[in-house]
Amino acid sequence: MKITRYSRYTGEDAGAVDLEELLSRLSDFLLGSGFGRSFYEIYEMDPQQTLEQLREAILEALAEGDLLPPDLYDRLFGEAGTGQHGELDQLLDALVQALFDQGYLSSPAPQVLPPSTATAVGQAGPESEAARRARFEITDKTLDFLGYRALRELLGSLGKSSYGRHDTRDLATGIESGGASRPYEFGDTLNLDIPETLRNALLRCGPRLPIEVDYPDLMVHQCEYQSSCATVLMLDCSHSMILYGEDRFTPAKRVALALTHLIRTQYPGDSLHLVLFHDSAEEVPLRQLARVQVGPFYTNTCEGLRLSRRILQRERKDMRQIIMITDGKPSALTLEDGRIYRNAFGLDPLVVSRTLEEVARCRRAGILVNTFMLARDYALLQFVQKVTEICRGKAYFTTPHTLGQYLLLDYMNHKTRQIH
Repeated sequence: MKITRYSRYTGEDAGAVDLEELLSRLSDFLLGSGFGRSFYEIYEMDPQQTLEQLREAILEALAEGDLLPPDLYDRLFGEAGTGQHGELDQLLDALVQALFDQGYLSSPAPQVLPPSTATAVGQAGPESEAARRARFEITDKTLDFLGYRALRELLGSLGKSSYGRHDTRDLATGIESGGASRPYEFGDTLNLDIPETLRNALLRCGPRLPIEVDYPDLMVHQCEYQSSCATVLMLDCSHSMILYGEDRFTPAKRVALALTHLIRTQYPGDSLHLVLFHDSAEEVPLRQLARVQVGPFYTNTCEGLRLSRRILQRERKDMRQIIMITDGKPSALTLEDGRIYRNAFGLDPLVVSRTLEEVARCRRAGILVNTFMLARDYALLQFVQKVTEICRGKAYFTTPHTLGQYLLLDYMNHKTRQIH
């Protein structure tokens, strides 16, 4: 016998909230850098956030008022809604569940707790305590969406309605014709200019049938040559990136996501690698970018450049470049025996000289180094100027608010000038 169970429907209010807009509001939380945590807490380096923290972030986003219909907002947050905690909890439950159902969030194994369990706020017992500590992970779908939104916002602020590949003033044989045709050479794309080819054959043999086409008669269209580029994004994750009352790391991660989306969708021939440098340096998969946080580290710029150079030397691209985002002076160095030499004051002569030597190696390998400095310390000017002189790159002294604009403009425009 078939049994049908009826229960109260609680998803109607959740459907009134645009999940994509909600994700945009939660981007700072999902890409959290550790800003706001104390120095000692960072030692734990636990980037995973709990479902209870997610609920609190959603609650803050809803409290702003423009995500909910006016009548629902008044009922939940207005003077008459002060006692509607049960309905508000149900809405948060439904939104968290919707984020899981739509594939924006996932539960890390072996923790398999239903999202609704994490909403047992105020309940006693071990189940509610475990629910509050339940973790979640953002998925590749969320990373892709956040990268798209970041790219759209950055390009919108630049006044760019569209963006394309890296155009140059050189001509090559390809599919889209953009110049006069020329005789075919071995290795060219066989994009024949048929009228010119037949004309050459007729001029050589005369007007007779069949027309005999020989190798010298072949003419091919020319199109604009579009170069490929291999890029390593060097991201400083030292402790200074969240000091001095400003979070510089989260905007840098958002720009990295935008750059990833730009390359994947508009420059499929390009490659992008992510290198984090701190006491040492390490290459991190781009899909792990959202979970990266700062730590109680120094700034080992030399090791970051060395690792980036080794990565780029494996690439076979027309152009190879390093984009370095940092806010501090080089303050650490990896010695020959593997030990880390640190100097908290920065600009130590040993550290600076070894770092400039690595910049020179990048120059000899044909690698361009562009520096985006998130600080305006006068002591940094001479060091950054020396780096740009050695590698013939560029230095941008910018802020977390303008970093994305400068970086994307540089990525889309400067390579045209480098290949001439």
